[in-house]
Amino acid sequence: MNSSQSRDPDEAVAADEDSSLEGQTDEATSEEVVEEELPLDIIFEVLKNERRRLVLEYLRDAEGSVTIGELAEHIAALENDITPAELNAQQRKRVYIGLYQCHLPKMDDADAVAFNQDRGIVELGRSAETLFEYLDSDSEVESNGHLRQYTMFSVFGGLAFLFAHVAGTPLLPELIVIAVLIGVPAVAYYAER
Repeated sequence: MNSSQSRDPDEAVAADEDSSLEGQTDEATSEEVVEEELPLDIIFEVLKNERRRLVLEYLRDAEGSVTIGELAEHIAALENDITPAELNAQQRKRVYIGLYQCHLPKMDDADAVAFNQDRGIVELGRSAETLFEYLDSDSEVESNGHLRQYTMFSVFGGLAFLFAHVAGTPLLPELIVIAVLIGVPAVAYYAER
């Protein structure tokens, strides 16, 4: 009698379930590995260019696929500091060609985006989340740097206020100084948020 025929039916079902779970685990692990194993040189290569960073940010906000024309128009408007309606054909074309020939293929190779050249469709790739971690941390570091600058400015303003008070200068100029030294950084900090 064959050994597979002598097995208990419950054992056979359990073995089949285990093997199907192993396949699912392998698939999940391979997806995680793709995200984790993106080499730093590839990450930096993708993120070192402003247009490529703008592509990632636009696609994250779009939450789906976009055409290369939409993408080029958005980036051209940002680069020229005008609205998309104010763009001329040359400004659009310059960005479109750069995206089509250079940036999107390079990002597609890194799996940051999925770029279908034939259809002109772009969407986020599997490695995009890894890249977003670096994009988000850059803006957080920049924001913390500004906060430190404003805090130092306020501290020095407070020290100047105390020095002026100890030196015996009139109170009204002291209030103006403190309002300027603490108010300006506070307004600047919250205005950029």
